Amino acid sequence: MVKIQNTELGPVEYSIRGKGHPVLYFHGGHSNAKDMLLQTGWPLPNHRIIIPSRPGYGNTPLNQNTTPQQTARLINALVESLQIEKLIVVGVSAGGLSAIEYAAQYPHKTCSLILISAVTRKWLDKNDKLYKVGQKMFSPKMEKISWIFFRIFFRIFPKMMSQTLFDQLSKKPNQKITKAEIEQIKEMVFNQASGNGFVTDLDQNIENRTIGKVACSTLILHSENDESVPIQMAHHADKKINNSVLKTYDNKWGHLLWVGEDRKYPFEDLNEFLKEVTC
Repeated sequence: MVKIQNTELGPVEYSIRGKGHPVLYFHGGHSNAKDMLLQTGWPLPNHRIIIPSRPGYGNTPLNQNTTPQQTARLINALVESLQIEKLIVVGVSAGGLSAIEYAAQYPHKTCSLILISAVTRKWLDKNDKLYKVGQKMFSPKMEKISWIFFRIFFRIFPKMMSQTLFDQLSKKPNQKITKAEIEQIKEMVFNQASGNGFVTDLDQNIENRTIGKVACSTLILHSENDESVPIQMAHHADKKINNSVLKTYDNKWGHLLWVGEDRKYPFEDLNEFLKEVTC
């Protein structure tokens, strides 16, 4: 169930799934508190996953929370209001910067940090084609129209649209996309929206010294074939965080480590890491 919590810094939309040790999950671009990624392989019986909609996504207003630093403070206000003392922090894709910022700002609350296909420094330059396209297609005025057209085309041409998305996310050539993968991608697309959040993500960054402040054990999962968030992001985090472990994969779907049959390998590494986490 998705709820709204009025914190001292403003309202935050969030959901909670599972029972057990708290996990704070910073979702990626175009997502929100309804994110289903971790349902595909996370050991839900052992963990209580708190998924806030980052500022500008879902029903969490952007207000002045345009930076990862401000996002971390807002989400910590949610954590405080839920009376949670310690948790595992997860950052996926564009949520990586906010997760890093949270772990750096609140080391006494962070048991461990997990970065999955994560952005770990400035993602795109303003001259990059992807930046320019993202600013136009997913601006607050255009994003609803863009997603309507994506969904219409997915209904009519699911295989073609899945292939188009594949080419944007993976460097792996000549891959056959299965019916099961098409259904998973289609479900993802039909649940996505950009709000004010994605164009904000495109301009986000953290200070160089911030990532070096992360003191907790850190697991970094990244694809060697990631066409969206280059693997150099993972190497950057591994170099800057003292207590880190980097796992890389030659998976089919590149950026989407959680899609396809080979998703079992990162989730196996994730589950092994979680067995060692103590708070």
